[in-house]
Amino acid sequence: MNWMLRKSMLSVAGLLLTGGAVAGPAVAAHATPPKADRFPSSSPRADQGDRDHRGRSDGRDDRDRRDDRDRRDDRDRRDDRRRERAVGIEYQAQPNFYYCGPAATRIALSAAGKHLSQDDLARKLGTTEAGTNSAEDVTRVLNELTGGYRTTEIRESAASREQVERLRADVVDALEAGDPVVANIKGSAVDVDGRTHSYPGGHYLTVVAYRDGGDVVRIADPADPVGEYWMTTERLAHWIAERGYSS
Repeated sequence: MNWMLRKSMLSVAGLLLTGGAVAGPAVAAHATPPKADRFPSSSPRADQGDRDHRGRSDGRDDRDRRDDRDRRDDRDRRDDRRRERAVGIEYQAQPNFYYCGPAATRIALSAAGKHLSQDDLARKLGTTEAGTNSAEDVTRVLNELTGGYRTTEIRESAASREQVERLRADVVDALEAGDPVVANIKGSAVDVDGRTHSYPGGHYLTVVAYRDGGDVVRIADPADPVGEYWMTTERLAHWIAERGYSS
């Protein structure tokens, strides 16, 4: 039994303890080059910089190019942070304390127009009253029915900066392709509205939208009374720690 299996089997226990309820889930700016006829042949070109009697540049042209590049990079980053994307899904709550895996998987599949029952998906996932084993099972079923998914694990107890950035990139890439992301989480996390969502034993949920270039994501939570909420990608990554996600 691998480490994800051992940890995920605890999912139901956590939900049982909490009664299955939620505790509160580029446009770059380019400088226009000056026209040559603006500069008399007897005077130096403005884009050549000042040169000494040996013809060496004083370096201002290089600095100007670097400054222009830095300004373009800043503009690109601002434009990237304005990006947003949402996919159409059919939300469906889980009917019992151990069907979070089938429910989250069904929400993801609904974006592709596939509307299997949670019972059918539970059989495919191998879900029992002990829950759904791991994100690897979700990836397997998603690939069986749609294709293109892979499992990414965050083995540590907290996500690193690189893992947070990878999650952000994976969410953006998947949603741009029209595919929601299914995450296996554990513990508690706070959404952007300050609500705490707690699943001590583990849980599955679906990422269905992003904004601010992927820094904030919208989660469809099959066990949450509200159903959907926004959370920073960094907090979601820490929530996934010791588990994994399908994207």
